[in-house]
Amino acid sequence: MKPINVGLLGIGTVGGGTWEVLNRNASEIQRRAGRAIRITRVADKAVARAKKITGGKAKIHADAFEVVRADDIDIVVELIGGYTIAKQLVLEAIRNGKHVVTANKALLATHGNQIFKAAQKQGVMVGFEASVAGGIPIIKAVREGLAANRIEWIAGIINGTSNFILSEMRDKGLPFATALAEAQKRGYAEADPTFDIEGIDAAHKLTILSALAFGIPMQFRKAYVEGISRLTREDIGYAEQLGYRIKLLGITKRVKKGIELRVHPTLVPTRRLIANVEGVMNAILVKGDAVGPTLYYGAGAGSQPTASAVVADLIDVTRLITADPEHRVPHLAFQPDQLSSVPILGIEQVETSYYLRMRVADKPGVLADITRLLARSKISIGAMVQKEPAEGESRVDIVMLTHRALEKNVVEAMARIERLPTVLGKIVRLRLEELL
Repeated sequence: MKPINVGLLGIGTVGGGTWEVLNRNASEIQRRAGRAIRITRVADKAVARAKKITGGKAKIHADAFEVVRADDIDIVVELIGGYTIAKQLVLEAIRNGKHVVTANKALLATHGNQIFKAAQKQGVMVGFEASVAGGIPIIKAVREGLAANRIEWIAGIINGTSNFILSEMRDKGLPFATALAEAQKRGYAEADPTFDIEGIDAAHKLTILSALAFGIPMQFRKAYVEGISRLTREDIGYAEQLGYRIKLLGITKRVKKGIELRVHPTLVPTRRLIANVEGVMNAILVKGDAVGPTLYYGAGAGSQPTASAVVADLIDVTRLITADPEHRVPHLAFQPDQLSSVPILGIEQVETSYYLRMRVADKPGVLADITRLLARSKISIGAMVQKEPAEGESRVDIVMLTHRALEKNVVEAMARIERLPTVLGKIVRLRLEELL
């Protein structure tokens, strides 16, 4: 059959990996797809570099719009990133009848509803496996492999940079700033690491997973997002003493009142598999009512792993090009007219267990005052650590693990406790999940 012609927008780290994988595994890919897939046009502002990478095997364009409008292109692969020009290019490609493959989680989390609606109207596909967890085929697993299940919850380590930083803080006792600098030195963190360390990148990915799991529109703006920049090595040490590890988790869960959509540092029991995922690796737990818990682990970023997901989408779209558009797998697992209006819950409505660390004056009656105020807010204590003060020191840390409580009640109790004259400064609060 006639080869499928691909237009590649951006030939940087992932784009270069995609070019390499497609060429290296060309014969195997053709056997799987049923026809050859070749990149015939590449758009990149670094024209000279693009020519060097492609070795004259593709036409190079400085203007990406020339690629998305070219009559001889069947599939456009968008690897530019960002919200603005990438959105314009993807929508223009769709208007021109091109199928699209993208790794752009920020674009989909914020504008996915518009993009999928345009693709549905035009009868084209949008592949986005590479947008979540790099080389781990989590999109296909949730959308197709677990299609028989009512998904109950998803919890995952979906940002390798933050996981590396937390691993370094735990293994080497480093402060946050030093661990971040090491991540930047190794190329795991950008010069501006905000999206990674403040949980925004993970929230983009979780928004996509939540839509797939529960058949709801993308609602990134309703996600609760909290990063790791305020964590201290003391908190990581106390968590270890209590039998937990701190991980930045993305959690989306179906509960009676609606859908939880939250990213935050979380205490996980050390005996759980996900607690032992270290470095830049990703891992995602998915709980279905029929299959039970399933775990997906692998490289969440990088040239080759992400290229693996991009090329897998190219193969899928190639297979589907000849299929009846009415019988394709829906973009978000559910038929477009069957998306649910189940509300996303505010963080104040979430119920979970908590880690609380407070620095207090070393005086009699302090603990009694604190426990009285917790009880007043219907919060009970599950475990506690109180260190003896060092010689000559008049302050001491009290660390508590609570039983399950409403976030709203915990916030109220903390405000009251922080007003006590014997409590010195803000209370550190982290959430705790037992998981599976």
